[in-house]
Amino acid sequence: MRSEDSDNPHLLDWKRREELAEALVPMIGTLYRDHALVVAVFGRSLVGRNPVEIIAAHEQARSIAGRRLELADTVLTLRVLLELDPGRARVDVGKLAVRFAESGAPELGAWLTTTLAPLTREQNPLRDEPQDVVLYGFGRIGRLLARIFIRKTGGGDKYRLRAVVLRPSRTADLHRRASLLARDSVHGPFEGSITVDEEHNAIIANGNTVRVLYADQPDELDYTAHGIRDAVIIDNTGKWRTRAELGLHLKCPGASRVILTAPGKDIPNIVYGVNDDALSPEERLVSAASCTTNAIVPVLAAVHARYGIARGHIETIHAYTNDQNLIDNFHKKDRRGRSAPLNMVITSTGAATAAAKALPALAGKLTGSAIRVPTPNVSLAILNLELERETGGADSLNDHLRSIAADSPLEAQIGYTDSPEVVSSDMVGEHRAGIVDSRATVSSGKRCVLYVWYDNEYGYSCQVVRLMQRVAGVSPRIFP
Repeated sequence: MRSEDSDNPHLLDWKRREELAEALVPMIGTLYRDHALVVAVFGRSLVGRNPVEIIAAHEQARSIAGRRLELADTVLTLRVLLELDPGRARVDVGKLAVRFAESGAPELGAWLTTTLAPLTREQNPLRDEPQDVVLYGFGRIGRLLARIFIRKTGGGDKYRLRAVVLRPSRTADLHRRASLLARDSVHGPFEGSITVDEEHNAIIANGNTVRVLYADQPDELDYTAHGIRDAVIIDNTGKWRTRAELGLHLKCPGASRVILTAPGKDIPNIVYGVNDDALSPEERLVSAASCTTNAIVPVLAAVHARYGIARGHIETIHAYTNDQNLIDNFHKKDRRGRSAPLNMVITSTGAATAAAKALPALAGKLTGSAIRVPTPNVSLAILNLELERETGGADSLNDHLRSIAADSPLEAQIGYTDSPEVVSSDMVGEHRAGIVDSRATVSSGKRCVLYVWYDNEYGYSCQVVRLMQRVAGVSPRIFP
């Protein structure tokens, strides 16, 4: 130890934590690759994270658990897991730490051995073959879905991105498509390696061979000709939204189910975590609703369950999207023809109506409007609600939402922040569907105003992936 370090306790503490985090990296990797087990801290996966990111995840647990999560406890937890030879699951070490503190047990190791026993491989068998996935369309959502699927390729996630489908082009666009996947002005560079296989018209991303196919209509392909079978087709074009239109996908050999990444007109609109239990196993066409619907419905569900919602108005401050014009030009919708980077644009939203479809108890109780603003990503929903019961004030309402975000069936959908300095760019890459900004909460009597941030690109894409897992039957067991 250097002599000057002894006079700096903060640096000594950091080096100790850094050493523990470095020890965690190979254990997290082994559990993921060899045991199909994902390690997380209050919903945030540690798979593929470097030591500094692991330390940060443990530190950020303070806002949920009320104290820093100790890395030494996580090391012990993973050692116990490895001794158990676990099967496929998602294990949250943050929640385990809270459970242990509440248990009053005298010794963590013995408590973990008993608590984690149900995770043995025999009780959590793996699917024999990964689920094939095809992306029909390769725009903003399509490329983010591709990044997520590729990053999750490994023992812990039993699905594979096999192909993307594009409209036929007269120019050789394979290299440009690969470049757009590799570089993103909002979400940064792709984590890994991307090359092009011209002979097979494929993109090779972190070892994954993703065929690039071409079609004008959903029923023009034979996926089995490319070795693709029983595939989930994720249509992110937004062009076809009815049961009849989307059903054309199912005429293709090798296609088994379809997920639409936009509100559907006569198919189930699902907000994962809220109404996915209503899905029939026989249903082969499903919509993942919209980004705004996914952001607000989980929060509305949490508020309604506790206080009841009598009525409300949803105002969305939304980042501009690809359907707007860069400079003033003709547009078939009102106001959207004006330059998106230069104007705030009042427009319509179907989020209030869509929210009632996912939460029928709110039918006829909500109105909604939207303003497109000159930012490329991350939006903000303002929920102005009149409740059936008093909240007890902003602190009481925030405590309820914080507990939901920390440990509930909606923990993957609802995030929570208590920072007074958070702005929209801080939410880029946020995997939860909506994040409650507690410092902005206003509540008095039976009235409240909630501010919910959401990455309308990445957060929504994560919800689509969760829905795909549910539809395909490859959702991991969540523990505890």
